[in-house]
Amino acid sequence: MSRLQAQWQRLYEPAAPHGPTPPSVRTMVLELSRPADWPAVARLWQAVQEDMGLPAPGIAINGLDGYQLWFSLTTPITTPQAVAFLEVLHTRYWAEIPPERIGIMPALTGHGGQGLKPLRQLGAIPPFAAREGQWAAFVARDLAPVFANTPWLDIPPNPDGQADLLNALRSGDADMIPPLPAQRPMPASQPPEGPAPSAAEPSSSSPAGHKDTQDPREFLLRVMNDPSVDLALRIEAAKALLPHGSTSPGA
Repeated sequence: MSRLQAQWQRLYEPAAPHGPTPPSVRTMVLELSRPADWPAVARLWQAVQEDMGLPAPGIAINGLDGYQLWFSLTTPITTPQAVAFLEVLHTRYWAEIPPERIGIMPALTGHGGQGLKPLRQLGAIPPFAAREGQWAAFVARDLAPVFANTPWLDIPPNPDGQADLLNALRSGDADMIPPLPAQRPMPASQPPEGPAPSAAEPSSSSPAGHKDTQDPREFLLRVMNDPSVDLALRIEAAKALLPHGSTSPGA
């Protein structure tokens, strides 16, 4: 078993399978697409940690047109409970976003709810090729904003880099997920301090002197090759984009 497979198994397997609705799950995914909206995703990513005490969910680009947040639980919960939790996140943090732009996993067949749709690649865990030359992958929080206009990698991500990103994630306690929203209301959200990070503006955690670009690979290559950037971030940029540990775009 590879390092990446071991991290998948620790966090997300078994993921929601294809076919009939599973009775219980320990993986939940919330996707925002058509178009990708990093400030909204960043706001929710931060809120579930501050308001609910959940560990940071994994951040992924779906290889097509959006971002995903991957939640991992230590023990399974029922599928209706998981769907209700994802709907609460939509109501609380993305109320202004039309439901047709939001995908969820798991999903209930024939469930009216808020009109949230099953993910198009149901049960598929990144990295994978969503289209030819467009790879879905997990990405680091500091680098996520640069994918707002092109939420994919044009080359397969380095498996070791993906494993390192997943290794930093932790599963949450299933007790933090309410049985039903009406039975145990979740704590009120606190307004964020200051504006949410924007894909058009460098965030406070972006490398000094670098602005976001519409070309994620160009941006990451620039980060990797800039001696003024912290070495750890340069290494992460190389791991995330360059296959087989290569440090040359032509390799």
